[in-house]
Amino acid sequence: MPSETPGTDPGRHLIRYSGHAPFSPEVVVRAAGTSVFTEGGRELLDFTSGQMSAILGHSHPAIVSTVREQVAHLDHLHSGMLSPPVVELARRLAGTLPEPLEKTLLLTTGAEANEAAVRMAKLVTGRHEIVSFARSWHGMTQAAANATYSAGRKGYGPAAPGNFALPVPDRHRPSVVGADGELDWRRQLDLGFEMIDAQSVGSLAACLVEPILSSGGVVELPPGYLAALARKCRERDMLLILDEAQTGLCRTGDWYAFQHDGVVPDILTLSKTLGAGLPLAAVVTGAEIERRAHERGFLFFTTHVNDPLPAAVGNTVLDILVRDRLDERARRLGAALRDGLDKLARRHDVVGDVRGRGLLLGMELVGDDVLGDGGADRLGAAVTRRCYELGLHMNIVQLPGMGGIFRIAPPLTASDEEIARGVAVLDEALADAARDL
Repeated sequence: MPSETPGTDPGRHLIRYSGHAPFSPEVVVRAAGTSVFTEGGRELLDFTSGQMSAILGHSHPAIVSTVREQVAHLDHLHSGMLSPPVVELARRLAGTLPEPLEKTLLLTTGAEANEAAVRMAKLVTGRHEIVSFARSWHGMTQAAANATYSAGRKGYGPAAPGNFALPVPDRHRPSVVGADGELDWRRQLDLGFEMIDAQSVGSLAACLVEPILSSGGVVELPPGYLAALARKCRERDMLLILDEAQTGLCRTGDWYAFQHDGVVPDILTLSKTLGAGLPLAAVVTGAEIERRAHERGFLFFTTHVNDPLPAAVGNTVLDILVRDRLDERARRLGAALRDGLDKLARRHDVVGDVRGRGLLLGMELVGDDVLGDGGADRLGAAVTRRCYELGLHMNIVQLPGMGGIFRIAPPLTASDEEIARGVAVLDEALADAARDL
C-alpha cells in the first residue's frame, strides 16, 4: 500500500540535508538496470548511477544473488573479527593496484575513508596540515569536511586549523594564463604552494585531491599536473592521498584514474563504485605506511569496519568488472556519449564546454556573462526539470554558482540505445529550456 496519503508531502517527516536543493518530486519504488521507476509508474533513465555509485546499474542479478546468499550466511561481526569475504577483497584489491599499494581497511562511505586516510597521514607524519583543492568535496565528517571547500563551510563554527586550499586548474575557466591565453597550470601550482608555504607552520602532512574533480565541476587535471603535484608533496615530505570515490574501478576507462597519469599515491581512498551502490569504502596504502601507523597505535575502530556482507558485494563487483571488461566498455560508451554531447555543443549555443573521461563527463552551460546574473544556474535548473519531465534524471552540480554544470555518469552497463536515448532527451530539453529563457 502507498506509504503516504495521496496529495500529502512524502518528505514532511524528513530532515532536509541537501542545502537548498529539494527532494525529487516523486517517490521511487523500484530500480533496474539503467532505470528507476516512480510510485506513479514513470520510468526515468538514470544518468547519475544513483549517487554516482551504481556502476553496474540497479539491482544487478549477481549483486542481488550475493546479498541474498551472504546475508543468510554471515552478515555482520565484531569489528575485531575477520571473515573470508574481507580477506579475499583485500587480497584482490591489492592485485588490481601497482606497488606498494597492498594494505586495505574496509569501511562504509567515502567521507569515512577520507577521514581514516587523513587520520593515518597525520599519525604517520607527526604533522597536522592538509592541502586540498578550492572546489573539493571529500565528505561531511570532521577531517573530510575541513578539506572540503566547495560548500558547507559557513555557519558551523571554526574549521580545524591547518587546512589550506589549492587553486583548481580549470582549463575552461583559467585563473592564471600564459601568453597564449591558455591555463598556465605550472605557474598556478607554484603560486598555490608559495601561498601554502607562507601560511604553513611547518607541519604539512598530506595533500588530499581527486584526479578528476567531480562535485567541483568535472574538472580533469591537465596532463602532467598530478605528477607535478606529487613532486611538490615529496619536496615537503607530505603524503599524497587520492580520493577515487567517483573515478575508481573503471568509470573513467582505466581501473583507477591515477593510472592515466602514471602517478601512484601514498594512500588511495575508494567508495561509491566499490560497492556499486551498497555502502562499501576502502583505504589502501603501502606496507611501510601501514607499519608505521600500526607502531604508533593507529585507531579507526567503527561498528561496520571490515563487515563481511558489503565485502562479499565488493568481491562480486570485481568479478563483473573483470569478466565483462568494463574498463574497455567505459571507454567505448564514454566515447559515444562524448561524441553525442559534442554534437549538442555545436547545435546549442547555450552549451559552453564538454569535458571529462570515460563515463564521467561534464557539460557546462554558458556563464552569467552571457545569460545575466544567475542565468547559468536558472538555465541548468530549467534543463534539469525538462529532462525529468521527458524521462531522464540528470544531475547538476548543486553548489553555489555551479548550477550550470551537468555531471553525467550513467552506469557502465548502460546500452548503446540508452546512451543515445539520454542524449536525445537532453537535446530536446536544451532546446525547450533555451526557448523559454
